[in-house]
Amino acid sequence: MNRTALTIISFALFLAIGVIFYGGKDSYTAGQNVEIRDGIQYVKIDAKGGYLPKVSVAQSGIPTRLILNTEGTYDCSSVVVIKSLNYQKVLPPDGETEVDIGVGKVGETLQGLCGMGMYNFKIKYN
Repeated sequence: MNRTALTIISFALFLAIGVIFYGGKDSYTAGQNVEIRDGIQYVKIDAKGGYLPKVSVAQSGIPTRLILNTEGTYDCSSVVVIKSLNYQKVLPPDGETEVDIGVGKVGETLQGLCGMGMYNFKIKYN
């Protein structure tokens, strides 16, 4: 086997491993981080080095609260901005922060950003 073929195979293997281990962390199965309790929908998102999951799917027509979880978070994702709600807050380095985000409509998408605009998350309502 020549050197070029070996390089291509190594790169493909590296890429496949990256997709398996990192790609699965970008988004959960639809609704995996969404829970409805006592008529209130909770969307849980981890904030550290960005936001996970990056895209959440929630039901429309239900009062919704966003739960932002931090654990040793000191980067720009510790500042969350939701422009459509005129909301901005510095999150504590550790713990959960609950944000009332209202009732979403079918087809609507709520977007949150970090303080620098580098990282984002979306909540899509169906």
